[in-house]
Amino acid sequence: MCNSQAAAYSALGAMPTGWVGEILDEELVASPRPSDIQARAAFMLGVELGESLVPRRSGAGRWCLLRAPELRLGRDVLVPDLAGWRAERLAEAAVPEEPFLRLAPDWVCEVLGPDSVVLDRTRKLPIYARAGVSQVWLVDPIARTLECFQRVKRGWLLVSTHVGAAIVRAEPFSGLALELSTLWWPPAEPVLELVR
Repeated sequence: MCNSQAAAYSALGAMPTGWVGEILDEELVASPRPSDIQARAAFMLGVELGESLVPRRSGAGRWCLLRAPELRLGRDVLVPDLAGWRAERLAEAAVPEEPFLRLAPDWVCEVLGPDSVVLDRTRKLPIYARAGVSQVWLVDPIARTLECFQRVKRGWLLVSTHVGAAIVRAEPFSGLALELSTLWWPPAEPVLELVR
């Protein structure tokens, strides 16, 4: 490990409360913790997916989902809002003594906010592609959108965009119907119809 990389790792541990540190292309990047609406969207997405994918509650048990895991992917250190591994891959690679994972997830979700949108789209997406992540979801709780990307040879292909209260069936979880409206806070006002 070179001196600059060692200094960056050391600085990660010294991040002030309320900040998330990541190392992107050997540069330390600090971001504020997610806002309330970002945190709610990430939490609710984890709940919705976990109910169907984690064996605890009659889920299929094919996935391991983690909220804000520290990923050490080569020289990069990333903290996505959510990440998922196919259970058989993670079982073979987990090192219980380490507070981070070195195995690239199969799926990552970043919840966008005003302070993170540029970082997530321009810096982190290329690193996820380089590390071998197959699918990325970008959730924007302000615009109330979900963008689903698939890794291809030259980067990312936008496969679908979902808006508002859509019912979503998207890779890699196309077997379940996700009610997008459950992610948003405050909830959308009910639409009142005029009676004639």
